[in-house]
Amino acid sequence: MEIPVYLIAGFLDAGKTSFINGILQDGFAREDRTLLICCEEGEEEYDRRALDNVFTYTVDEPEQLTPELFKKLEKQYKPKQVIIEFNGMWMMEPLYRDGLPANWILYQIMCLVDATTFDVYLKNMGQLMMEKITNADMLVFNRCTPELKEALRARNLRMVNRRADIYLEDNDGNSEDYLTGNECPFDMTPDLIDIPDDDYGVWYVDVMDHLDRWDGKRVHMKLLMCHSKKFPGVHCPGRFVMTCCENDIQFVGVVAKGKDLKAYKNRDWVEVTATVRKEYIEAYQGEGPVLYVDKITTCAKPAQEVVSF
Repeated sequence: MEIPVYLIAGFLDAGKTSFINGILQDGFAREDRTLLICCEEGEEEYDRRALDNVFTYTVDEPEQLTPELFKKLEKQYKPKQVIIEFNGMWMMEPLYRDGLPANWILYQIMCLVDATTFDVYLKNMGQLMMEKITNADMLVFNRCTPELKEALRARNLRMVNRRADIYLEDNDGNSEDYLTGNECPFDMTPDLIDIPDDDYGVWYVDVMDHLDRWDGKRVHMKLLMCHSKKFPGVHCPGRFVMTCCENDIQFVGVVAKGKDLKAYKNRDWVEVTATVRKEYIEAYQGEGPVLYVDKITTCAKPAQEVVSF
């Protein structure tokens, strides 16, 4: 029998226990036996009144999170679903790579972040923080003031994790979507839209989130040539992007088509003029932007080779 696993991640005092109490009080475990695995002790305790049909187990060290332990707990408690309140100081990768039994399915990763301490943790524990954020299916930034909401939106968090639902919650528990609307960060009126070197990441997020408005538009930009190893014959020029620190640099490319593309080697800097088209592409596992290149030349690398956010 497959057992869905809900992973609740975040640093101490990020609101994980409050979140779990909330979903339990709303009846999350009313019909299904639930195993709640706690990996740290915060100031708040679980609401005992909401623990009907819920069995708790505490883990003190990350090395304890093994398939053998989970199968033992499955045999003992016979849960229909599992909640793991994960310790923010532990790396998640060992758990979801090798730590779960084959029939324990990681159904959703939820990450809670205290907006008032986000910058501090990002500066001092960037790798731990970014692992939680980049792998989350849902991100909730709580304790947000209007100023913190503005600062978080300025960070362009959609660049870090495009698939996650992101919410900003104030001190009264009122929540709003991270995306405020369909505002476009570029002037779409010219026949040829120039993408400044430093704005490639902004353009990438916008074209992925609002592909329809870019379909048919002509663009001009500098890119680093890349020929895909995973998808032979697919060209995907792009840029390296740093989300918070050097450990988080990743290449972000867009599928391109054109007769002269294969003449350029990987990591050649090229200046392209192209028309954006919306197409189904296997590399995207769905519809995505394709650059139909009508002009390409080698060029000098930009002043900043890595785009920062």
